[in-house]
Amino acid sequence: MLPTLRVPFSLLACFLTSAVGSVAGAAPPTLPWDLKALSEVPKTFPAPELQEDGVTAIFYEGLPYQGKPTRAFAWYGIPKLEDGQKCPAMVLVHGGGGTAFAEWVRLWVGRGYAAIAMDTCGCVPKGKYADWQRHETGGPAGWGGFDQIDAPLTDQWTYQAVADIILAHSLIRSFPEVDPERTGITGISWGGYLTCITAGVDSRFRLAVPVYGCGFLGENSVWLDNFERMGPEKAANWLALWDPSVYLAHAAMPMLWVTGTNDFAYPMDSLQKSYRLPTGARTLCLRVRMPHGHGGAGENPEEIHAFAESILNGKTAMAAITGQGREGQDVWVSYTATAPIAKAELNYTLDSGKWQDRKWETVPAQLDTTQSRATAILPEGTTVYYVNVIDDRDLVVSSEHMDLSAQ
Repeated sequence: MLPTLRVPFSLLACFLTSAVGSVAGAAPPTLPWDLKALSEVPKTFPAPELQEDGVTAIFYEGLPYQGKPTRAFAWYGIPKLEDGQKCPAMVLVHGGGGTAFAEWVRLWVGRGYAAIAMDTCGCVPKGKYADWQRHETGGPAGWGGFDQIDAPLTDQWTYQAVADIILAHSLIRSFPEVDPERTGITGISWGGYLTCITAGVDSRFRLAVPVYGCGFLGENSVWLDNFERMGPEKAANWLALWDPSVYLAHAAMPMLWVTGTNDFAYPMDSLQKSYRLPTGARTLCLRVRMPHGHGGAGENPEEIHAFAESILNGKTAMAAITGQGREGQDVWVSYTATAPIAKAELNYTLDSGKWQDRKWETVPAQLDTTQSRATAILPEGTTVYYVNVIDDRDLVVSSEHMDLSAQ
């Protein structure tokens, strides 16, 4: 066995930063996925051993893994519709330790959407969180596939997971009740990571909502130890293939980014670099200390629902930040809004260092609705700040954060 290559952490971080910087926004010469094949409707198979109220359990045919056929498990649901009526649809991508969640599908069905949630790790929803039962026809286990980098590209987790998501999209678009021109995708944590990649690959989506997940994992993410163990060459190979920064510049649909200031996995600087890459309209929802998780934390933010409603059903749009600036300690943001803006707030920190450990404070900002403008005075010693505008539906839209320590 060859000895493991060990390099100083600081040297590895510099190498990874350089590697990501050289590929961000530049897709591989040939996309790993055959989009024409993935756009075909996959074969489906019943899953009678798995039953939940209000949803249907199925398997659908995935891509071969290690030379063998695969089947991905999914829950889907369709709302009650009038004869001939078609509804929009959402594709739901779970995060680390998760699986296909029936309750998440029911949430969207209750809103009048068709929805599909697939397992991306070769499992079925039997067992418990982070310990789901593997299926004999499943693909590779998650998460990240860092230990799979020496395997054929088509046997690696990200390749298989993105393919399963696109196939689930092709499947739900084929349902007679679904309007195929009104589909969206949202994913949580590792599912947000996968959403970022899929948004840059599958242009059929009308919107994408990554929750927490973003790109630039080689810079200061929670997975740096994985890259260090891989060594510089393999780490750079993984990043060039599977970091969302490689694909995000090719995402042209509107995107909503939902996360918190102290997210343990995806820091604010990586998030900012990520959301600046896509070419479509961008909306940010950055809450102070937003919890990280499935269920209410990552699935239920009303901003996700309102964003989908505005694009897929033509309902009232969320506010949009149109400009921001600073003169000394005075800061401002301008916005446009259809719904009345009820208040604005300045969020700031006096801390530096690790993003996850910084203490954030919130104070009211001055709101001038006649000028569609919010202003605030930065407390002395502020290192980073941003402004939220909040409409009368309590929907939060955030400006970009400004890092004064980097200026």
